Amino acid sequence: MTAPTRIDTRFADLKSEGRPALVTFLTAGDPDVETSRKILMGLPAAGADVIELGMPFSDPMADGPAIQASSQRALAAGMTLKKTLALVRDFRAKDKSTPIVLMGYYNPIYSYGSEPFLDDAKAAGVDGLIVVDLPPEADDELCLPAMERGINFIRLATPTTDAKRLPQVLTNTSGFLYYVSITGITGGAAPVASDVHAQVARIKKSTQLPVAVGFGVRTPEQARAIGRGADGVVVGSALVNVIKDTLGNKGQGTNKTISGVLELVKSLAQALRKR
Repeated sequence: MTAPTRIDTRFADLKSEGRPALVTFLTAGDPDVETSRKILMGLPAAGADVIELGMPFSDPMADGPAIQASSQRALAAGMTLKKTLALVRDFRAKDKSTPIVLMGYYNPIYSYGSEPFLDDAKAAGVDGLIVVDLPPEADDELCLPAMERGINFIRLATPTTDAKRLPQVLTNTSGFLYYVSITGITGGAAPVASDVHAQVARIKKSTQLPVAVGFGVRTPEQARAIGRGADGVVVGSALVNVIKDTLGNKGQGTNKTISGVLELVKSLAQALRKR
């Protein structure tokens, strides 16, 4: 890739502002397509700097109960990968600058067809991919073809990613590096800010990429503490839990679902903007 992507531009702009990015995660189609669309459209105004959109999958092995349940709700509501790309296309028609990263597993992409998926993702306005079960050893499968199309391929590093493994993780990674702040599944224990800052500093000795930190960040206070030593803070399970807690008696989205998610995003964004 030669030209800067939306992700590159967004992180560069935030660096000049002197603040970390708020990266929000939601599962596409959760709890239904229309509610999901309304939340997605409202995220930039609420303060989301980068949007991660989960590709619903029936066996999300790295995800905790909250995000697993969000995938199940989305699939039950009829969400598909094709509809996920349509959701991105609708968003991109109204927002030309906010980066969107699709996050998930390789199985749905493989079933779609890797090359057609990448072509359709690029046409829809997808800026990056996080595919948690594709290691660097399989770069030919999706990573390199994505990069050829100008789509960032973002990888995860964890507390167990040692000095020997880190160079492999960083190879062909672009956009940003997603640092998983705790071992285990999403939505687990809260990270310790000082530990996270030390790990981010270690990683940044080996790369110029921005480092965004996720897993276990739930509150504005936690986000602000983590953000003091990171280029971005990722919040997912907390937002997904708002959806779960505001559903109607038949499991449908309500006005409280949309407003609840966006209000939490606003409070997180405000915390990261405090000097």
